[in-house]
Amino acid sequence: MKRRDVIEFEVDKMEFGGISVSRYGNRDIHMKGGITGQKVKAAVKRTKSGKADVKMLELLENSPIETETPCKHFNECGGCSILSVPYEKQLEIKERQVMDLFLQQDLFEFKFLGIQGSPQNKLYRNKMEYTFGDEMKDGPLTLGLHKKGRHIDIMTVDGCFLVDQDFIKVLTSTVEFFNEKQLPYYRTVNHKGYLRNLVVRKGINTNELMVNIVTSSQVDFNMNEYKDMLLNLDTEAELVSVLHTINDGLADAVNCDELRVLHGRDYIHEEVLGLRFRVSPFSFFQTNTKGAEELYTIAREFVGDHNDKVVFDLYSGTGTIGQVMAKAAKKVYGIEIIEEAVVAANENAKLNGLTNCEFVAGDVAKTVKNLKDKPDLIIVDPPRPGVHKDAVRDISNFGAKEIVYISCNPKTLVLDLVEFKKYGYELEKVKCMDMFPNTPHVETIVKLIKNNKSKKLKI
Repeated sequence: MKRRDVIEFEVDKMEFGGISVSRYGNRDIHMKGGITGQKVKAAVKRTKSGKADVKMLELLENSPIETETPCKHFNECGGCSILSVPYEKQLEIKERQVMDLFLQQDLFEFKFLGIQGSPQNKLYRNKMEYTFGDEMKDGPLTLGLHKKGRHIDIMTVDGCFLVDQDFIKVLTSTVEFFNEKQLPYYRTVNHKGYLRNLVVRKGINTNELMVNIVTSSQVDFNMNEYKDMLLNLDTEAELVSVLHTINDGLADAVNCDELRVLHGRDYIHEEVLGLRFRVSPFSFFQTNTKGAEELYTIAREFVGDHNDKVVFDLYSGTGTIGQVMAKAAKKVYGIEIIEEAVVAANENAKLNGLTNCEFVAGDVAKTVKNLKDKPDLIIVDPPRPGVHKDAVRDISNFGAKEIVYISCNPKTLVLDLVEFKKYGYELEKVKCMDMFPNTPHVETIVKLIKNNKSKKLKI
């Protein structure tokens, strides 16, 4: 077997993160995507001793476990890779994948509480970020998601199962509007053009809608006509925010050089477990609101009764988790390096009348030294890369008796748990929460207990 060879095989094991591993001759074949039982044609990208990385070229035959009817964009859009698999089977697959990761790191002797499914496995997202482009060279304007495996081609996903009809109405009306105006979309290859992105956010529990059109500054176009078109749409939610973001950055990402409020305000409200939050156009908020309520309920159960104790919420973001825990704690300190997120967290705490929450901007290790209280329990909710080894050391040296770790990436979670174990923290219990149905991703909640026999390691 050599590079650029084309092979056919049946997909075997699905690993966490959307990778499949199959056997072909005397080699393990690693491929992005693939569902157990599918027969595929693939091109060899690279080979090593006993291993090869391949790219799927064609799906020859569906898997016997693909019994659900997917949306019309399935297998073309790069979004929901396992939408064709029944939801209960999806949960089984994710549960096994996470447990495999624990076993690979020799993490045993804990109580596994299984996986909890999302309250909704379709129409569950509260935010979508769409891109302007075309589906074929010099074709009509499109607005939507990237085609699978393509960095340029954009397809208008007007039949998407991830979002409700308000999103679809805004999407289709927007692409029709700008097709008529014949405005050029922004091309990342030469950084020329005007239309870049459309970001739609919805308060699922408050029924508030935000539409944010993102453009470069290369065309002088009056957006009032677009705003009026949106206000005349028959949406179920109330359109409380229409924004125009100017982004002249070279990166293929939604950044803000200037924000213009075309209608209403520059935020929407969302409610989670009886608390109310302001969600700005660029703030992080869990994209599955109903799932977030389940996730935070599990975390709160793991925390337990801490009425007389101090809780540190590390990597606190806009303070959602810390505020959810506030009723069960004497004091909550949230620490986050992004200052804008800290400002939003303190505003949200004030909005909810929480006087025992304090959110501080700064590096975790340095900021904690300036706090007068020591933690009885620490909540850690890091980004996908997990916790840096030095941060694991610093967190462990705070001396908290318990740590609750909420992870969006179990691959980095298990590596971090091995590090925490070196500092005397033992696994007590683990539970998975499916926040991302029909995709390869899952959240994992872990509780660690300090082994009193361990010694504090010096920095």
